[in-house]
Amino acid sequence: RRAQAVCTPAVHLHMTAATMQVSQKDFEKAQEQLKLLKKDPGNETKLKLYALFKQATEGPCSSPKPGMLDFVKKAKWDAWNSLGNLSQDNARQKYTELVSSLVSAESAGQKKDASPEESRHDGYETIVVTTKNNITKIMFNRPDRKNAINHKMYREIIKALEEAGKDDCTIAVITGNGDYYSSGNDLNNFTNIQPGEMEKMAQDGAVLLKEFVGHFIDFPKPLIAVVNGPAIGICVTVLGLCDIVYASDRATFHSPFSQLGQSPEGCSSYLFPKIMGVAKANEVLLFNKKLTAAEACAQGLVTEVFPDRTFQKEVWARLEAYASLPKNSLAVSKQLLRSLEKEKLHAINSKECEVLKERWLSDECMNAIVSFFQKKSKL
Repeated sequence: RRAQAVCTPAVHLHMTAATMQVSQKDFEKAQEQLKLLKKDPGNETKLKLYALFKQATEGPCSSPKPGMLDFVKKAKWDAWNSLGNLSQDNARQKYTELVSSLVSAESAGQKKDASPEESRHDGYETIVVTTKNNITKIMFNRPDRKNAINHKMYREIIKALEEAGKDDCTIAVITGNGDYYSSGNDLNNFTNIQPGEMEKMAQDGAVLLKEFVGHFIDFPKPLIAVVNGPAIGICVTVLGLCDIVYASDRATFHSPFSQLGQSPEGCSSYLFPKIMGVAKANEVLLFNKKLTAAEACAQGLVTEVFPDRTFQKEVWARLEAYASLPKNSLAVSKQLLRSLEKEKLHAINSKECEVLKERWLSDECMNAIVSFFQKKSKL
């Protein structure tokens, strides 16, 4: 019995010393980790950390109670004193666990921020709408038709712009899926129409186009076009209503209005001369000149051109940086810039749609479209 009485405390003391040594090492590591935290854990947590640190290094509170008006020192004293007779070992353990939980929470938050999930919006067939990194992306999704815009796609883009204008995104981006940005108005919109339905077709088409362009005029946030390939017709003209246009060097810009017996839309009759100068705009709008990406950039329609092989990587990295800017500041500034001419743009849009309605009902326009399809069928 006497041998056991002597031996047992020795083992107990040896184990306690080893535990204290590990605990002390973890305690010191926790102090270093605390310094590396990027986010302020808040006053309540900081008081807990202070109290546990004092308890772990000095034991129970033995300092005199500060005066009532010394709020900071009193808060610290109260936090330390509330630990009572908690042992220094337990205080070290609780301090270490608290710091570990703060580090884990911040690490998880950073991981989430670094790679948030892309959420896909439901209810679309001709476009894909997703939100990620404070960016709502509206992607034309008829690659087999070169992203030509039919009536359904017009309505879905209108709906997507309405949603993006109201959601939590900072900026909205329009782009295309596949090789084309968009081949513009789907000319099948004009086929299979009975002679007695022409007036209604023209009227409905003008109303839809006016609403479509109006949503670009009124969009309340920065709207950026990412032109991944050739762009034709309406998808070229509304670029003048976008705030920034980034293009791949393989993109081209073509508005063959007179070739199809039609007339400019998307406020291009006003914005293109303003952006490019009258002579350059006339080449594009009157005489169907197709611009390369470099030419469109030199004339001011495109903001910047990127090599196609690095286009997506460079552009989206830049857009993510833009989307991290203060959201309300961007929206207010965008609306201030647009407000100077919003009323005028709506008036121009209305006039363009009226003229187009007349063109669609003209024999010249019908003959030009028939000629286009005949040439296409021979290719």
